[in-house]
Amino acid sequence: MSQGIPEIRASAQLLARYREPDNARGILELAITAIPFVVIWALIWAALDQGYWFALLLEVPAAGLLVRLFMIQHDCGHGSFFRGRLANDWVGRALGVMTLTPYGYWRRNHAGHHANSGNLDQRGLGDIDTLTTREFLGRSRWRRTLYRLYRHPLVMFGVGPSYLFILKHRLPVGMMGRGWKPWLSTMGTNIALAVLVVTMIQLVGYGPFLLVHLPIIVLAASIGVWLFYVQHQFEHTHWAHDETWNFHDAALHGSSHYQLPGVLRWFTANIGVHHIHHLSSRIPYYRLQDVLRDNPQFAGVGRITLLQSLRTVRLTLWDEERQRLVSFGEAALFGKGAKLV
Repeated sequence: MSQGIPEIRASAQLLARYREPDNARGILELAITAIPFVVIWALIWAALDQGYWFALLLEVPAAGLLVRLFMIQHDCGHGSFFRGRLANDWVGRALGVMTLTPYGYWRRNHAGHHANSGNLDQRGLGDIDTLTTREFLGRSRWRRTLYRLYRHPLVMFGVGPSYLFILKHRLPVGMMGRGWKPWLSTMGTNIALAVLVVTMIQLVGYGPFLLVHLPIIVLAASIGVWLFYVQHQFEHTHWAHDETWNFHDAALHGSSHYQLPGVLRWFTANIGVHHIHHLSSRIPYYRLQDVLRDNPQFAGVGRITLLQSLRTVRLTLWDEERQRLVSFGEAALFGKGAKLV
C-alpha cells in the first residue's frame, strides 16, 4: 500500500539535507570517469593492430564510462553536481559534446519529464511513449502496428537509441518553435562535435575512429535508453489523469528502485535510485546511496532486481482499470477478444 500524500511530502522534505553538492567530490567523480574513458579509448585504438575482436572487449567498459559521463551531465542539468550554476552548465555543455546530447536543449526537455512524469494528460515530453489499453484498442490496425514496432525490443533498445543520440539530437525536436535557445544549444553542440570529430580523424584516421568510437556510442546509447525505460516502465508504476495526479506520489511510486550490483551501480552513477531522484532531483548522485542507508524505509519502494527488470520488456500498455502495465496479449484478453495485429 502506498504512503499518503502528506507522508510523501514529509519524506521529500526529509531529503533536503542531502541536496548540498560537494565541489571536491564532483571534481573527483569527473576525473575518475573522464580520465579512464580517454585511456581506454586510446588502448582500444592501440589494440586494433592486435585484432579487432580483442579491441571490442574494451568497448564495454568504455561504453559504461560514457554512460557515467552522461549521468554527470544529467546531474549538472539538475544543478546538483557542483554548487555553482556556472560550473554545472559549462561542464554539462562540454560533456554534451561527448555524449552527443545538446545540454541546454536536453535540460529543458528533461525538466518537462520531471514535472509531468506519470501524468496521462501530459505525455510526450522526454518520456517513453506509452498508450493505455483503451487508446491502443481504439486505434486503426496500421497505427497499432506502428506502436507495436516502436515497442519492439530491437527498436526500443537497438535501432532507436542510436537514432536518438546520433541523428535526432542534431535538431531541437519538440522545441523547434520555442525560440533561439534550443537552437543555440543544438547547433553549438553540433559545431563543437564536428570540430572534435575532425580533429580525432586527423589524429587516428577515419577508419580507426569509426571502429573505436561507433561501437562505444551504440552500446552506451542502448544502455542509457534501457536505464530510462526500466526506471518508469515496470508493472506497478504510477499513472494518473490531471485531476488525481500528484507530483510527490508520481515521483515515489512512478519511479523504480533499480537495485543493481555494486559495479553496475558505479557505472550508472546510482541512477537506479530513481524514486529518490524524482522526489528530490537536486540530490547529487554520489549521495543517493546515503539516502537509502539513512532511510531504509525507501529501499523496498518500487524495488526491481536485475533479473526482474528483464521481464518489463513485455509490458507495453497502461491498463487504467487494473492500474498496472500489461502486455499486448493481456490487452487482447481485457479487450474481450479484440482482434490485434
